[in-house]
This record gives sequence, structure tokens and C-alpha cells, in this order.
Amino acid sequence: MTFYGPSWEQLAATDPEVADAIDGEVERLNSKLQLIASENFASPAVMAATGSVMANKYAEGLPGRRYYGGCQQVDIVENLARDRAKALFGADHANVQPHSGAQANMAAYFAVAGHGDTVLAMSLPHGGHLTHGSKVSFSGKWFDIVAYGVGKDDELIDMDEVRDLAKEHRPRIILAGASAYPRVIDFAGFREIADEVGAVFIADVAHYIGLIAGGAYPNPVPFADIVTFTTHKVLRGPRSGMILCKAEHAAAVDKAVFPMMQGGPQMHSVAAKAVALKEAAEPAFRDYAHQVVANARALAAGLADGLRVVSGGTDSHLILADVTPEGLFGKEAETRLDAVGVVLNKNAIPFDAQPPANPSGIRLGSAAETSAGMGEAEMRVVADLIMRGLRAEPGSGEAEAVRAEVAELVGRFPAYPRGQA
Repeated sequence: MTFYGPSWEQLAATDPEVADAIDGEVERLNSKLQLIASENFASPAVMAATGSVMANKYAEGLPGRRYYGGCQQVDIVENLARDRAKALFGADHANVQPHSGAQANMAAYFAVAGHGDTVLAMSLPHGGHLTHGSKVSFSGKWFDIVAYGVGKDDELIDMDEVRDLAKEHRPRIILAGASAYPRVIDFAGFREIADEVGAVFIADVAHYIGLIAGGAYPNPVPFADIVTFTTHKVLRGPRSGMILCKAEHAAAVDKAVFPMMQGGPQMHSVAAKAVALKEAAEPAFRDYAHQVVANARALAAGLADGLRVVSGGTDSHLILADVTPEGLFGKEAETRLDAVGVVLNKNAIPFDAQPPANPSGIRLGSAAETSAGMGEAEMRVVADLIMRGLRAEPGSGEAEAVRAEVAELVGRFPAYPRGQA
């Protein structure tokens, strides 16, 4: 078989500056701890599909109903992706064309709601996403947003508040999902509330979909009318989005994706999504998903010795931690840790008195380093390195010692051993 894919030698000869930057990125991944919760290491097979000749093809429309000729092969990969998604998650219908999670959410909204309709969604400061109603997002500009949050005592979603707000505002859409909420979401409870007020229930599980695929987190598909997600987080696919829905919403969802929201699908990404879904259906992926959660819990337990872990722990890959007990805010914590080779992001915590540019917390995720092969023992070491890195004065001998230990640890678990990226 001949694979007409990318050639590193051709790239290096044509554009050595870009080649050097890519080589530098491989080195960065292989020398620093990657703990950003929304990132992962795509497999070589996923990257091969992403860089394939499928990138050349225009394929507006759906398989069998395209606006261009020559779509026989892209029809095959899109049907594979759709069928695999439906089988893996138990969905009636799948649209695999959205270019991102934000566009998947946009299509979901537009499929069932109109301008000015009320949407009940999670507050951004409490863990929601920009597309759940932020005023700088299309969601906040196009819809009337009512926000729910977490309880002050337990930092868990307050389902009583959700029900009260739903009864008061009678929203067209109730949305469950988050970008910084570490716990299990009660999808059955949201379904019940949506039914009480006649709302459409949308679940945005961009952060959790890989765990759902592996049976390590509850599946919203039996409960939600529409489910949106990204494919590049725990699912370990290309950077893209996807929508699942019940049969009654299939036509509206498809029309909201194309022609309402976007033009031709990126068929190289669709092919890569098909590969990722095939990998996610393997028994090894189930083991991986459960290990991601076990690793996150081990990391959270280690951090709790010095930081305040929001909600007291995690049920997923994601950890939110308050760094103020160490006399720091999120921006300085992120900077200090990056200097010693630990990559994560500053993040607001519920009821944060600090501004978003320098919040009280940090957000961490276990998915990427689990992909690299780390287990719970390594996560306990990682927690110790993080605490030492936070406490070490920048440029000090201790900071240099932590950086060296991080490099040694990551060197034993490289993201991409030479020859794979």
C-alpha cells in the first residue's frame, strides 16, 4: 500500500523555519509536563489521517448528497465516522462536520432556538464555557442567557437553583457542560428539569467525551436531545468538533451545520475523527480512560497537601485548585511552573474575588501524561514537583533542581518518541 501522506524531508527542504518550529514543539512536548486539561497527544494514525490528501477535497453536503463530484472516498470516511460515533455512544444521529467545539455548540443552538430565546447554562466564573453565554461570544450576543452555578459550600452544581431558574425563566434550551468542572454532571436530573419546563436539553461534553467513550464517566446521550463535543481532548483525536442527537433533531442539526454555519467540511479532520473513534472503541482505550481518572485523583490528593482542591477532588481528568494558600495567584503560579517545566493554565475558581487575568486558581488535567504512559505513582511525584515548583523562588537552586527532575521524569515518558511525530 502506498500512502500519499506528508514527508518530513520535503517539509524541511521546502520551509526549514516551519520545520524547525515543529521540531521545537516535539522537543517541548518531550521535555515538559503537559497538564493542560484541554490537550492530549493524538496518535500517529490520527496525525497521518489529518495530514493526508483528504485535505484537498471539497465536499459540501452529506454523503450521497454532495455539491461536488469526486466524493466517493470522502463519503466512505464520513460514513465510517458517523457510524462509529453512533455505535460508540448509542446515538440516533451523528454530524461529524463541525470544525470545532464552538461551532458544534453554535449549530446546536441554531438548530432548536432563535434570536433572543432564553438559554439556561452554567456561569463562566463557576466553570462554564465562553459559548455558554459569555457576552464576548456569539452565545451571549445572540441569546438571552440565564446562568446557574455551584453551591458555595460544596462547589457542586446546585440542581435546586437550576430547577428554580428553569421554572422562573422557562428557557428554550437548558445546557449542561463545563470547561472547568471536575465532578460528575447529573444528566438525568437535567433531563427531568428540561421536561418540567418544556426545554430542549443540550449537553456539551467536550471535556468528558473521551472518558464517556471509555466508560469512565456517565453518558448523556440517553438523556440529552443534542450532545456536542470536541474530539481533541480525552478522546485523543484531531482538533475538531462533533454533534450527536436524537432522530427528531437530525435534519435541523445537519442544516444548522451546513449551509447555515459553515461551508465545506475539512475532510482530513473527518478522516482523523473516524480513526480516533475506531481507537476509542478498543478495549485498551477503556483501560486508558479509567487510568486517566485514577491519575487525576492521585494528582488531586497530592496537591491537597498544600493547595485547596476545588470541590474536594475530581471525578474526571480535570482538577481545579486554589493556589492562594501558598500566597500566590494563578498568573504567577502558571509562570513559576512553566519555568520549571510544568505546563498548565491559570483559571478562575467559583466565587473568585480576583480578575480573570490573574485569578485565584490553576486548572490541570491528567489525559496527556496518561497517554504518555504515566500512572498513579508518577502522578504523586508530579504533585510533589508542582508544590516544590510553586514554592521555589524563580531562578533559585531549588527551581533548577525541580526543572531537572521534571525533565528526567518526562524523558522516561516522552509524548512522541523520535520517529512518531
